[in-house]
Amino acid sequence: MQPEELISQFQRKDIKAFERLYEMYAENICGVINTIVRDQTRAEEICHDVFIKIWEYSDRYDASKGRFFTWILNIARNAAIDELRSKSHKQQKLNLSTDYFVGRLEHPDEEEGEIDISRMQQMLKKLKKKCIELIELLYFKGYSQKEASGMLEIPVGTVKTRIRSCISQLRKNMNEQ
Repeated sequence: MQPEELISQFQRKDIKAFERLYEMYAENICGVINTIVRDQTRAEEICHDVFIKIWEYSDRYDASKGRFFTWILNIARNAAIDELRSKSHKQQKLNLSTDYFVGRLEHPDEEEGEIDISRMQQMLKKLKKKCIELIELLYFKGYSQKEASGMLEIPVGTVKTRIRSCISQLRKNMNEQ
């Protein structure tokens, strides 16, 4: 079955399609969550919550805005960051680097044409040091823009402008690959 058909069935609340998508993506999603929270048991719990959430909000997925795996990955990343920001994790700021994070991801499903890890590493290496540092703080360590501003000792507006520029550069690097 083609991924588009499977996703369409999933959006129509087909349990078999949901089970198949869970089989396809749960291990990778759980791995990403574990990379962020660094607690396998909690990562598995969050992963289950993520799949419940995508089931409940399946109608919100829009293929024109991105790939299905990326949609789930963003939900998972946000859930993991919410966990880090929770009171139970507030005192444990985890030191993750992009090398650690990217190195831990497995190759995505080739059928959907997801970007491979070596390409991602190449694109990140092309960014300026300031961009890499900011992306690590905001996307991999879960800091807010305000927290990153304080850590880098730059205004919040500069953080917002810089991250927008960095993401644009990353997109440009992706298109060149």
